[in-house]
Amino acid sequence: MTTPSFSVYGLATPLLRPGDDVAAHLLASVERSAARKFEAGDVVVVAESALATAEGRVVQLADVEPSAEALRLADEYHMDPRHAEVVLRESDRVVGGIPGFLLCMKNGTLLPNAGIDASNAPAGSLVLLPLDPDASAARIRAAIAERSSADVGVIVVDSRTHAMRLGCSGVAIGCSGIPSVIDERGKKDLFGRELEVTKRAVADCIASAAELVMGEAGECVPAAVVRGVGLPVGDYAGVDTIDASECLFMGVALHADPSLLVKDDRES
Repeated sequence: MTTPSFSVYGLATPLLRPGDDVAAHLLASVERSAARKFEAGDVVVVAESALATAEGRVVQLADVEPSAEALRLADEYHMDPRHAEVVLRESDRVVGGIPGFLLCMKNGTLLPNAGIDASNAPAGSLVLLPLDPDASAARIRAAIAERSSADVGVIVVDSRTHAMRLGCSGVAIGCSGIPSVIDERGKKDLFGRELEVTKRAVADCIASAAELVMGEAGECVPAAVVRGVGLPVGDYAGVDTIDASECLFMGVALHADPSLLVKDDRES
């Protein structure tokens, strides 16, 4: 029996700017990397901040006028009021916070500061999440296929904290060409028991593996190629999620305070 293995190659690029062709940068970068080229079955991982910058999702703080609610939240959680205002605009709902961060609901996901990134952003600016990460992943995948003839999967990734754990790890926020979750139910464990609930979040696992070579600071390695994972590549799209009521962490919180997921006035 052959033990499974895979390889991860970082893709270094110049500093991306609004309007840049991300796929072109990736194609040039892969030729300079140890991967040499894109191959069928590769998974291309792209950092959301670099992608969002190329897509023009950058806000200048000097142009932001804080609302009364932003001023209140900024005072309570020790934030720049302009930053708090941008978080409010990008959130479906703010459910709480800690000093420096607001915990937000956005597109059915719970995340800090609505995914807005102040690191790796030019001075006096903030980088928002890509407007539609799944669509971005699909565009990059199509461009790579057209220009290199390689049928790859593409994941757009972010760094997130997790409940009761110190530090960040990778999480997929956009996906095209590969399944984001693999259902293991029905398989047998080491002792012959049938798995009843296990599903593997393979896109998140790949995201974390790629972030080990991409880094979080000034590495200028906004992408990676993950080769040999053996996932099917085809007509897959999106990152599978569950309703908050089905989530262990949010489910407990909802029992304590059902109003957490009540839509606020900004959505009416």
